[in-house]
Amino acid sequence: MEKLNNISDRNKGIMFIIISAFGFAMMSAFVKLAGDLPSFQKTFFRNLVSCIIAFVFIVKYKESFFGARENRKILVLRSIFGTLGILLNYYAIDRLVLSDANMLNKLSPFFVIIFSAIFLKEKIKSNQAIAVAIAFIGALFIIKPSFDFEMIPSMAGIMGAIFAASAYTCLRVLGGKEKFYTVVFFFSLFSTVSILPITILVYKDMSLVQFGYLILAGIFASIGQFGVTLAYKYAPAKEISIFDYSNIIFSAIISIIIFNTMPDAYSFIGYIIIFSASYYMFLYNKKANN
Repeated sequence: MEKLNNISDRNKGIMFIIISAFGFAMMSAFVKLAGDLPSFQKTFFRNLVSCIIAFVFIVKYKESFFGARENRKILVLRSIFGTLGILLNYYAIDRLVLSDANMLNKLSPFFVIIFSAIFLKEKIKSNQAIAVAIAFIGALFIIKPSFDFEMIPSMAGIMGAIFAASAYTCLRVLGGKEKFYTVVFFFSLFSTVSILPITILVYKDMSLVQFGYLILAGIFASIGQFGVTLAYKYAPAKEISIFDYSNIIFSAIISIIIFNTMPDAYSFIGYIIIFSASYYMFLYNKKANN
């Protein structure tokens, strides 16, 4: 702990956001390793673990389980969008190269810009519009449009990013009105209960190993969630958000080592384009906030 206290807040933020990126990359890997199980089943067990972990923190810190009454409409919307986002992301993870699926999910910040303009009446600046356009061009290199059924997993990945962005937009409306543990618990409980009937209908028997993979997916998802929360506690987004893209590096390494798959040249070009657009926005936001 003494060594941690000697590290600057900015470096602590970078360290925790990289831990978060690793957590989410490992979550994706264990979801994929769980094999041919329904996305509903995978989402159920992932969120059940997160729900239990968030429950423990709420009890420990004596926080609210369901938040203030005036915030519940936004919490419900955030939970609906977040659940749909996870389901679609897991569908994409199962059917795409891991780093491709995760990079498509990283389009969500660009959709946040669009949704903030539509629903929160925030003006899109020309720099933001250019970055969004460039990011979508990069996505085309990953998707490699073929206008047949092979495009479905990629489109699921895009839709997952759209719903994730919708959830993040709800969190922006919510602001700091609720504790993180409350938001995570509400979302995890809502998701677990709402998809339980469908999970029962589509449930497939799984081995002990598959069950273990899903539990590990939930644990690493929680590491990712808590890691990103601690990261932004120590440093503002404008200083550290770009390090979240280390998730793609972790995912590419996992793809090669565990799944023996390598992203193709077009995907690498897409990664570079999307990362460049993100880096441009990172520098622009940092300059604008100085």
